[in-house]
Amino acid sequence: MSYKASWNSLKDHITPKWFKDAKFGIYTHWGVYSVPAYGPNVTWYPYNMYREGTPQYEYHVKTYGHPSKFGYKDFIPMFKGEKFDADEWAELFRKAGAQFVGPVGEHHDGFSMWDTQYSKWNAARMGPKRDIVGELERAIRKQNMRFMVALHHAENWWFFPHWKKEYDTSDPSYTGLYGELHNQEWGESGLENKERNDEWALQDKPSKEFLDRWLAKTIEVIDKYQPDMLWFDFGLRYVQEHYKRELLAYYYNKAKEWDKEVVVTYKWHDMAPGSGVIDLELGRYDQLTYHEWITDTTVDDGCAWGYMLDARYKTPDVLIHYLVDNVSKNGLMLLNVGPKPNGEIPEEAKEILLEIGKWLEVNGEAIYGTTPWMVYGEGPTHMTKAGYFSEEQEVRYTAKDIRFTVKDDILYAICLGWPEHEVIIRTIGEKLYESEIASVRMLGIDEELSWRIIDNSLIIKTPDKKPCDYAYVFKIERKHPFK
Repeated sequence: MSYKASWNSLKDHITPKWFKDAKFGIYTHWGVYSVPAYGPNVTWYPYNMYREGTPQYEYHVKTYGHPSKFGYKDFIPMFKGEKFDADEWAELFRKAGAQFVGPVGEHHDGFSMWDTQYSKWNAARMGPKRDIVGELERAIRKQNMRFMVALHHAENWWFFPHWKKEYDTSDPSYTGLYGELHNQEWGESGLENKERNDEWALQDKPSKEFLDRWLAKTIEVIDKYQPDMLWFDFGLRYVQEHYKRELLAYYYNKAKEWDKEVVVTYKWHDMAPGSGVIDLELGRYDQLTYHEWITDTTVDDGCAWGYMLDARYKTPDVLIHYLVDNVSKNGLMLLNVGPKPNGEIPEEAKEILLEIGKWLEVNGEAIYGTTPWMVYGEGPTHMTKAGYFSEEQEVRYTAKDIRFTVKDDILYAICLGWPEHEVIIRTIGEKLYESEIASVRMLGIDEELSWRIIDNSLIIKTPDKKPCDYAYVFKIERKHPFK
Protein backbone atom coordinates (compact mmCIF):
# COMPACT_ATOMS: atom_id res chain seq x y z
CA MET A 1 0.00 0.00 0.00
CA SER A 2 1.37 3.41 -0.96
CA TYR A 3 1.53 6.35 1.41
CA LYS A 4 -0.75 9.28 0.78
CA ALA A 5 0.18 12.87 1.52
CA SER A 6 -1.98 12.95 4.65
CA TRP A 7 -1.07 12.63 8.31
CA ASN A 8 -3.56 9.75 8.66
CA SER A 9 -1.54 7.77 6.15
CA LEU A 10 1.94 8.99 7.14
CA LYS A 11 1.53 8.12 10.82
CA ASP A 12 1.36 4.47 9.77
CA HIS A 13 5.05 4.61 8.89
CA ILE A 14 7.02 2.30 11.18
CA THR A 15 10.35 3.36 12.63
CA PRO A 16 12.92 0.98 11.10
CA LYS A 17 14.41 -1.76 13.26
CA TRP A 18 17.90 -0.84 12.05
CA PHE A 19 17.40 2.64 13.50
CA LYS A 20 16.07 1.36 16.81
CA ASP A 21 19.08 -0.96 17.04
CA ALA A 22 21.72 1.52 15.87
CA LYS A 23 21.67 3.88 18.88
CA PHE A 24 24.63 6.02 17.78
CA GLY A 25 25.24 8.19 14.72
CA ILE A 26 27.59 10.96 13.62
CA TYR A 27 26.98 13.92 11.34
CA THR A 28 29.16 16.80 10.19
CA HIS A 29 28.61 20.55 10.08
CA TRP A 30 31.02 21.52 7.33
CA GLY A 31 30.52 24.46 5.01
CA VAL A 32 31.52 28.00 4.10
CA TYR A 33 31.03 29.05 7.75
CA SER A 34 34.05 26.87 8.60
CA VAL A 35 36.32 29.52 7.08
CA PRO A 36 35.81 32.37 9.57
CA ALA A 37 35.55 29.74 12.32
CA TYR A 38 34.43 32.32 14.84
CA GLY A 39 31.67 31.75 17.34
CA PRO A 40 29.66 31.25 19.30
CA ASN A 41 27.99 28.75 16.98
CA VAL A 42 29.97 29.18 13.79
CA THR A 43 27.04 27.98 11.65
CA TRP A 44 25.32 31.25 12.61
CA TYR A 45 28.29 33.39 11.62
CA PRO A 46 26.66 34.29 8.26
CA TYR A 47 23.61 35.55 10.15
CA ASN A 48 25.45 37.48 12.87
CA MET A 49 28.12 39.01 10.64
CA TYR A 50 25.42 41.32 9.25
CA ARG A 51 23.98 42.27 12.65
CA GLU A 52 25.68 45.15 14.40
CA GLY A 53 26.41 44.57 18.06
CA THR A 54 27.14 40.85 17.77
CA PRO A 55 30.63 39.42 18.45
CA GLN A 56 30.73 38.05 14.91
CA TYR A 57 29.96 41.46 13.40
CA GLU A 58 32.75 43.08 15.39
CA TYR A 59 35.15 40.28 14.48
CA HIS A 60 34.18 40.44 10.82
CA VAL A 61 34.70 44.19 10.53
CA LYS A 62 38.06 43.93 12.29
CA THR A 63 39.29 40.88 10.34
CA TYR A 64 37.73 41.17 6.87
CA GLY A 65 36.21 44.64 6.67
CA HIS A 66 32.65 45.89 6.71
CA PRO A 67 30.13 43.30 5.40
CA SER A 68 29.08 45.74 2.68
CA LYS A 69 32.63 45.34 1.30
CA PHE A 70 33.31 41.70 2.22
CA GLY A 71 30.13 39.64 2.25
CA TYR A 72 29.51 36.03 3.12
CA LYS A 73 29.86 35.04 -0.54
CA ASP A 74 33.50 36.19 -0.41
CA PHE A 75 34.37 33.32 1.92
CA ILE A 76 33.48 30.73 -0.73
CA PRO A 77 36.84 30.82 -2.62
CA MET A 78 38.53 30.27 0.77
CA PHE A 79 36.48 27.14 1.39
CA LYS A 80 38.69 24.79 -0.61
CA GLY A 81 38.45 21.43 1.19
CA GLU A 82 41.80 20.49 -0.29
CA LYS A 83 42.43 17.79 2.35
CA PHE A 84 38.91 16.38 2.37
CA ASP A 85 38.99 12.59 2.15
CA ALA A 86 35.56 10.96 2.39
CA ASP A 87 37.05 7.49 2.94
CA GLU A 88 39.18 8.79 5.82
CA TRP A 89 36.15 10.38 7.46
CA ALA A 90 34.05 7.25 7.04
CA GLU A 91 36.75 5.00 8.47
CA LEU A 92 37.14 7.25 11.52
CA PHE A 93 33.39 7.33 12.14
CA ARG A 94 33.19 3.54 11.84
CA LYS A 95 36.02 3.19 14.37
CA ALA A 96 34.04 5.49 16.67
CA GLY A 97 31.22 2.96 16.60
CA ALA A 98 28.69 5.02 14.65
CA GLN A 99 25.99 3.07 12.83
CA PHE A 100 24.56 5.92 10.72
CA VAL A 101 26.57 8.83 9.36
CA GLY A 102 26.22 11.76 6.99
CA PRO A 103 26.71 15.44 6.31
CA VAL A 104 24.66 18.57 6.67
CA GLY A 105 23.59 18.82 3.04
CA GLU A 106 22.73 22.50 3.29
CA HIS A 107 22.72 24.77 6.31
CA HIS A 108 20.75 28.00 6.74
CA ASP A 109 23.35 29.80 4.62
CA GLY A 110 22.00 28.52 1.29
CA PHE A 111 25.23 26.83 0.15
CA SER A 112 24.50 23.26 -0.97
CA MET A 113 27.09 20.55 -0.39
CA TRP A 114 25.87 18.55 -3.37
CA ASP A 115 25.63 19.18 -7.12
CA THR A 116 22.17 20.69 -7.20
CA GLN A 117 20.42 21.87 -10.35
CA TYR A 118 18.50 24.48 -8.35
CA SER A 119 21.37 26.81 -7.51
CA LYS A 120 24.88 27.50 -8.76
CA TRP A 121 25.88 28.14 -5.12
CA ASN A 122 27.04 24.63 -4.32
CA ALA A 123 30.22 22.75 -3.46
CA ALA A 124 30.38 20.98 -6.81
CA ARG A 125 30.72 24.25 -8.72
CA MET A 126 32.42 26.48 -6.15
CA GLY A 127 34.79 26.14 -3.21
CA PRO A 128 35.91 22.48 -3.10
CA LYS A 129 34.35 21.88 -6.54
CA ARG A 130 33.32 18.39 -5.43
CA ASP A 131 30.03 16.67 -4.74
CA ILE A 132 30.62 16.31 -1.00
CA VAL A 133 27.31 14.56 -0.28
CA GLY A 134 27.89 12.08 -3.10
CA GLU A 135 31.46 11.26 -2.05
CA LEU A 136 30.41 10.72 1.54
CA GLU A 137 27.44 8.58 0.53
CA ARG A 138 29.75 6.17 -1.30
CA ALA A 139 32.40 6.14 1.43
CA ILE A 140 29.92 5.64 4.27
CA ARG A 141 28.14 2.77 2.55
CA LYS A 142 31.51 1.19 1.83
CA GLN A 143 32.04 1.05 5.60
CA ASN A 144 28.64 -0.69 6.02
CA MET A 145 27.05 2.24 7.82
CA ARG A 146 23.67 3.77 7.05
CA PHE A 147 23.72 7.08 5.21
CA MET A 148 21.89 10.17 6.43
CA VAL A 149 21.57 13.77 5.23
CA ALA A 150 20.70 16.73 7.46
CA LEU A 151 18.83 19.62 5.85
CA HIS A 152 18.48 23.13 7.30
CA HIS A 153 17.64 25.03 4.12
CA ALA A 154 14.10 25.99 5.18
CA GLU A 155 15.78 28.68 7.34
CA ASN A 156 17.33 30.40 4.33
CA TRP A 157 14.26 32.62 3.90
CA TRP A 158 14.95 34.47 7.18
CA PHE A 159 18.67 34.07 7.54
CA PHE A 160 20.07 37.10 5.73
CA PRO A 161 19.03 40.79 5.96
CA HIS A 162 17.40 41.24 2.54
CA TRP A 163 16.19 44.70 3.51
CA LYS A 164 19.69 46.15 3.98
CA LYS A 165 20.33 47.47 0.51
CA GLU A 166 23.99 48.25 1.19
CA TYR A 167 24.78 44.55 1.53
CA ASP A 168 25.24 41.97 -1.21
CA THR A 169 22.36 40.04 0.38
CA SER A 170 20.03 42.47 -1.43
CA ASP A 171 21.72 42.08 -4.80
CA PRO A 172 19.61 39.92 -7.18
CA SER A 173 22.85 38.42 -8.54
CA TYR A 174 23.32 36.54 -5.26
CA THR A 175 19.79 35.49 -4.39
CA GLY A 176 20.54 31.83 -5.10
CA LEU A 177 22.83 31.92 -2.08
CA TYR A 178 21.12 34.43 0.19
CA GLY A 179 17.55 33.55 -0.69
CA GLU A 180 15.13 35.52 -2.81
CA LEU A 181 14.62 39.22 -2.09
CA HIS A 182 11.64 40.07 0.09
CA ASN A 183 10.49 42.66 2.63
CA GLN A 184 12.67 45.39 1.18
CA GLU A 185 10.43 47.89 2.99
CA TRP A 186 11.73 46.65 6.34
CA GLY A 187 14.74 48.91 5.96
CA GLU A 188 12.49 51.91 6.63
CA SER A 189 10.15 50.28 9.15
CA GLY A 190 12.50 49.48 12.01
CA LEU A 191 11.65 45.78 11.83
CA GLU A 192 15.19 44.98 10.73
CA ASN A 193 16.33 45.65 14.29
CA LYS A 194 14.02 43.04 15.78
CA GLU A 195 15.66 39.86 16.96
CA ARG A 196 14.85 36.90 14.76
CA ASN A 197 12.18 34.85 16.55
CA ASP A 198 8.86 33.12 16.01
CA GLU A 199 6.90 36.38 16.04
CA TRP A 200 9.15 37.78 13.34
CA ALA A 201 8.91 34.62 11.23
CA LEU A 202 5.12 34.68 11.41
CA GLN A 203 5.16 38.16 9.86
CA ASP A 204 7.37 36.91 7.06
CA LYS A 205 6.14 33.58 5.72
CA PRO A 206 7.99 32.04 2.76
CA SER A 207 6.69 32.43 -0.76
CA LYS A 208 5.39 29.65 -2.96
CA GLU A 209 8.55 29.90 -5.08
CA PHE A 210 10.74 29.41 -2.02
CA LEU A 211 8.72 26.45 -0.77
CA ASP A 212 8.71 24.86 -4.23
CA ARG A 213 12.51 25.11 -4.26
CA TRP A 214 12.73 23.72 -0.71
CA LEU A 215 10.75 20.68 -1.78
CA ALA A 216 12.61 20.27 -5.06
CA LYS A 217 16.02 20.33 -3.37
CA THR A 218 14.91 17.77 -0.80
CA ILE A 219 13.51 15.45 -3.45
CA GLU A 220 16.72 15.88 -5.43
CA VAL A 221 18.72 14.62 -2.42
CA ILE A 222 16.35 11.67 -2.07
CA ASP A 223 16.60 10.71 -5.73
CA LYS A 224 20.36 11.20 -6.09
CA TYR A 225 21.57 9.57 -2.86
CA GLN A 226 18.75 7.34 -1.53
CA PRO A 227 19.48 8.29 2.10
CA ASP A 228 18.46 5.94 4.87
CA MET A 229 17.66 8.92 7.06
CA LEU A 230 16.64 12.55 6.63
CA TRP A 231 17.11 14.98 9.52
CA PHE A 232 15.36 18.36 9.58
CA ASP A 233 16.11 21.45 11.63
CA PHE A 234 13.79 24.03 13.23
CA GLY A 235 12.99 25.85 9.97
CA LEU A 236 10.68 22.98 9.07
CA ARG A 237 8.15 24.63 11.41
CA TYR A 238 7.33 27.31 8.84
CA VAL A 239 7.15 25.07 5.79
CA GLN A 240 3.48 24.97 4.82
CA GLU A 241 2.20 21.57 5.90
CA HIS A 242 1.09 20.32 2.45
CA TYR A 243 4.75 20.52 1.38
CA LYS A 244 5.83 18.47 4.39
CA ARG A 245 3.17 15.87 3.78
CA GLU A 246 4.04 15.66 0.09
CA LEU A 247 7.72 15.28 0.94
CA LEU A 248 7.16 12.49 3.48
CA ALA A 249 4.84 10.59 1.17
CA TYR A 250 7.37 10.85 -1.65
CA TYR A 251 10.25 9.65 0.53
CA TYR A 252 8.37 6.79 2.17
CA ASN A 253 7.01 5.58 -1.17
CA LYS A 254 10.47 5.79 -2.72
CA ALA A 255 11.80 3.68 0.15
CA LYS A 256 9.21 1.01 -0.62
CA GLU A 257 10.30 1.15 -4.25
CA TRP A 258 13.94 0.71 -3.17
CA ASP A 259 12.95 -2.03 -0.67
CA LYS A 260 14.60 0.01 2.05
CA GLU A 261 13.51 1.14 5.52
CA VAL A 262 14.01 4.86 6.13
CA VAL A 263 13.52 7.32 8.96
CA VAL A 264 12.82 11.05 9.22
CA THR A 265 13.55 13.13 12.31
CA TYR A 266 12.06 16.49 13.22
CA LYS A 267 11.89 18.92 16.16
CA TRP A 268 9.12 20.12 18.47
CA HIS A 269 5.74 19.48 16.75
CA ASP A 270 6.86 20.33 13.22
CA MET A 271 5.30 17.07 11.96
CA ALA A 272 2.33 15.10 13.19
CA PRO A 273 3.04 12.52 15.93
CA GLY A 274 3.91 9.11 14.53
CA SER A 275 5.01 10.36 11.11
CA GLY A 276 8.68 10.54 12.14
CA VAL A 277 11.02 10.47 15.13
CA ILE A 278 11.37 13.44 17.49
CA ASP A 279 14.81 15.05 17.84
CA LEU A 280 15.91 17.02 20.93
CA GLU A 281 18.64 19.55 20.19
CA LEU A 282 21.27 19.60 22.95
CA GLY A 283 18.87 17.80 25.23
CA ARG A 284 17.32 14.57 26.45
CA TYR A 285 14.46 13.24 28.50
CA ASP A 286 14.76 12.64 32.22
CA GLN A 287 12.44 9.61 32.17
CA LEU A 288 11.86 6.44 30.17
CA THR A 289 9.60 7.25 27.20
CA TYR A 290 7.02 5.26 25.28
CA HIS A 291 8.40 6.40 21.92
CA GLU A 292 11.82 6.46 20.27
CA TRP A 293 13.66 9.78 20.21
CA ILE A 294 17.09 11.10 19.36
CA THR A 295 19.42 13.81 20.63
CA ASP A 296 21.54 15.90 18.34
CA THR A 297 24.53 17.11 20.31
CA THR A 298 28.06 18.07 19.40
CA VAL A 299 31.55 16.91 20.26
CA ASP A 300 32.46 20.43 21.32
CA ASP A 301 31.08 22.07 24.46
CA GLY A 302 27.98 23.27 22.60
CA CYS A 303 29.34 26.67 21.59
CA ALA A 304 30.84 25.77 18.20
CA TRP A 305 28.72 23.28 16.15
CA GLY A 306 31.30 23.56 13.37
CA TYR A 307 35.03 24.13 13.26
CA MET A 308 35.78 27.00 15.61
CA LEU A 309 39.12 28.48 16.58
CA ASP A 310 39.87 27.78 20.25
CA ALA A 311 36.84 25.53 20.62
CA ARG A 312 36.47 23.64 23.87
CA TYR A 313 35.51 19.96 23.68
CA LYS A 314 33.49 17.60 25.79
CA THR A 315 35.32 14.75 27.47
CA PRO A 316 34.79 11.10 26.42
CA ASP A 317 33.13 10.18 29.71
CA VAL A 318 30.49 12.90 29.25
CA LEU A 319 29.57 11.65 25.77
CA ILE A 320 29.62 7.97 26.72
CA HIS A 321 27.38 8.67 29.71
CA TYR A 322 25.15 10.74 27.44
CA LEU A 323 24.80 7.81 25.03
CA VAL A 324 24.15 5.28 27.79
CA ASP A 325 21.56 7.50 29.48
CA ASN A 326 19.74 8.09 26.17
CA VAL A 327 19.65 4.40 25.28
CA SER A 328 18.30 3.46 28.72
CA LYS A 329 15.40 5.89 28.17
CA ASN A 330 14.49 4.70 24.63
CA GLY A 331 16.65 7.29 22.88
CA LEU A 332 19.56 7.50 20.45
CA MET A 333 22.43 9.95 20.12
CA LEU A 334 23.52 11.84 16.99
CA LEU A 335 26.92 13.47 17.53
CA ASN A 336 28.15 16.41 15.47
CA VAL A 337 31.76 16.90 14.34
CA GLY A 338 32.99 20.13 12.73
CA PRO A 339 35.80 19.65 10.17
CA LYS A 340 38.29 22.38 9.29
CA PRO A 341 37.76 24.34 6.05
CA ASN A 342 40.51 22.25 4.42
CA GLY A 343 38.56 19.07 5.20
CA GLU A 344 40.58 17.75 8.12
CA ILE A 345 38.88 16.49 11.28
CA PRO A 346 40.37 18.35 14.28
CA GLU A 347 42.70 16.19 16.35
CA GLU A 348 40.71 16.85 19.54
CA ALA A 349 37.58 15.47 17.90
CA LYS A 350 39.44 12.45 16.52
CA GLU A 351 40.75 11.52 19.95
CA ILE A 352 37.29 11.72 21.52
CA LEU A 353 35.69 9.65 18.75
CA LEU A 354 38.32 6.95 19.05
CA GLU A 355 37.83 6.82 22.82
CA ILE A 356 34.09 6.30 22.28
CA GLY A 357 34.93 3.57 19.79
CA LYS A 358 37.27 1.83 22.25
CA TRP A 359 34.55 1.80 24.88
CA LEU A 360 31.99 0.43 22.42
CA GLU A 361 34.39 -2.33 21.34
CA VAL A 362 34.19 -3.68 24.88
CA ASN A 363 30.63 -2.72 25.78
CA GLY A 364 28.75 -2.39 22.50
CA GLU A 365 26.57 -5.44 23.16
CA ALA A 366 24.92 -3.46 25.98
CA ILE A 367 24.09 -0.65 23.53
CA TYR A 368 23.49 -1.93 19.99
CA GLY A 369 20.31 -3.91 19.42
CA THR A 370 19.07 -3.45 22.98
CA THR A 371 15.79 -2.15 24.30
CA PRO A 372 15.08 -0.23 27.48
CA TRP A 373 14.11 -2.22 30.56
CA MET A 374 11.07 -1.61 32.78
CA VAL A 375 13.00 1.14 34.53
CA TYR A 376 15.79 3.20 32.99
CA GLY A 377 18.07 3.27 36.01
CA GLU A 378 18.78 4.32 39.56
CA GLY A 379 21.19 6.52 41.46
CA PRO A 380 21.62 9.82 43.27
CA THR A 381 22.31 12.08 40.26
CA HIS A 382 19.28 13.60 38.58
CA MET A 383 18.70 16.04 35.75
CA THR A 384 17.15 19.32 36.87
CA LYS A 385 15.89 20.15 33.39
CA ALA A 386 14.69 17.89 30.57
CA GLY A 387 13.92 18.34 26.88
CA TYR A 388 15.38 20.77 24.37
CA PHE A 389 18.62 22.50 25.38
CA SER A 390 18.69 20.75 28.75
CA GLU A 391 22.36 20.08 28.11
CA GLU A 392 23.06 23.55 29.54
CA GLN A 393 22.96 21.93 32.97
CA GLU A 394 26.07 19.99 33.95
CA VAL A 395 25.30 16.43 34.97
CA ARG A 396 28.21 14.48 36.44
CA TYR A 397 27.40 10.87 37.18
CA THR A 398 29.03 8.57 39.74
CA ALA A 399 29.53 4.85 40.23
CA LYS A 400 26.21 4.78 42.11
CA ASP A 401 24.38 5.94 38.98
CA ILE A 402 23.28 2.87 37.04
CA ARG A 403 21.45 2.51 33.72
CA PHE A 404 19.71 -0.59 32.36
CA THR A 405 19.29 -2.11 28.90
CA VAL A 406 18.06 -5.56 27.89
CA LYS A 407 18.52 -8.04 25.08
CA ASP A 408 16.51 -11.27 25.23
CA ASP A 409 17.24 -12.85 28.67
CA ILE A 410 20.26 -10.66 29.35
CA LEU A 411 19.98 -7.59 31.54
CA TYR A 412 22.80 -5.06 31.38
CA ALA A 413 23.46 -2.83 34.39
CA ILE A 414 25.81 -0.03 33.35
CA CYS A 415 27.64 1.79 36.15
CA LEU A 416 28.60 5.34 35.21
CA GLY A 417 31.79 5.14 37.25
CA TRP A 418 34.03 2.45 38.74
CA PRO A 419 32.35 0.71 41.70
CA GLU A 420 35.04 -0.04 44.26
CA HIS A 421 34.78 -3.51 45.81
CA GLU A 422 31.08 -4.04 45.07
CA VAL A 423 28.00 -2.54 43.47
CA ILE A 424 24.60 -2.42 45.15
CA ILE A 425 21.65 -2.40 42.74
CA ARG A 426 18.34 -1.88 44.52
CA THR A 427 16.10 -1.89 41.46
CA ILE A 428 17.16 -5.35 40.29
CA GLY A 429 16.48 -6.87 43.70
CA GLU A 430 12.96 -5.45 43.51
CA LYS A 431 12.30 -6.61 39.94
CA LEU A 432 14.00 -10.02 39.74
CA TYR A 433 13.54 -13.30 41.53
CA GLU A 434 16.79 -14.57 42.99
CA SER A 435 16.18 -17.91 41.30
CA GLU A 436 16.13 -16.32 37.82
CA ILE A 437 19.71 -15.02 37.95
CA ALA A 438 21.91 -17.57 36.16
CA SER A 439 25.23 -15.71 36.18
CA VAL A 440 26.80 -12.27 36.46
CA ARG A 441 29.86 -11.06 34.55
CA MET A 442 31.40 -7.75 33.60
CA LEU A 443 31.86 -7.11 29.88
CA GLY A 444 35.56 -7.29 29.05
CA ILE A 445 36.33 -9.60 31.99
CA ASP A 446 36.31 -13.35 31.35
CA GLU A 447 35.12 -14.61 34.72
CA GLU A 448 31.91 -15.04 36.66
CA LEU A 449 31.38 -12.65 39.53
CA SER A 450 30.02 -13.52 42.94
CA TRP A 451 26.68 -11.97 43.87
CA ARG A 452 23.99 -12.12 46.53
CA ILE A 453 20.63 -10.55 47.28
CA ILE A 454 20.18 -8.88 50.64
CA ASP A 455 17.21 -6.76 51.65
CA ASN A 456 15.91 -6.81 48.05
CA SER A 457 19.20 -5.40 46.69
CA LEU A 458 21.49 -7.22 44.28
CA ILE A 459 25.08 -6.95 45.48
CA ILE A 460 27.81 -7.86 43.00
CA LYS A 461 31.51 -8.13 43.79
CA THR A 462 33.56 -5.92 41.48
CA PRO A 463 36.40 -7.51 39.47
CA ASP A 464 39.99 -6.82 40.51
CA LYS A 465 40.76 -4.88 37.32
CA LYS A 466 39.01 -2.48 35.00
CA PRO A 467 38.25 -3.69 31.44
CA CYS A 468 37.91 -0.15 30.08
CA ASP A 469 37.38 3.44 31.21
CA TYR A 470 34.35 5.69 31.77
CA ALA A 471 31.50 3.19 32.36
CA TYR A 472 31.29 -0.49 33.31
CA VAL A 473 28.71 -3.07 32.29
CA PHE A 474 27.49 -5.92 34.46
CA LYS A 475 25.97 -8.64 32.28
CA ILE A 476 23.24 -10.46 34.17
CA GLU A 477 22.08 -13.63 32.44
CA ARG A 478 18.60 -14.74 33.40
CA LYS A 479 16.57 -17.95 33.22
CA HIS A 480 12.95 -18.84 33.88
CA PRO A 481 12.67 -18.85 37.68
CA PHE A 482 10.33 -21.85 37.89
CA LYS A 483 11.87 -24.24 35.36
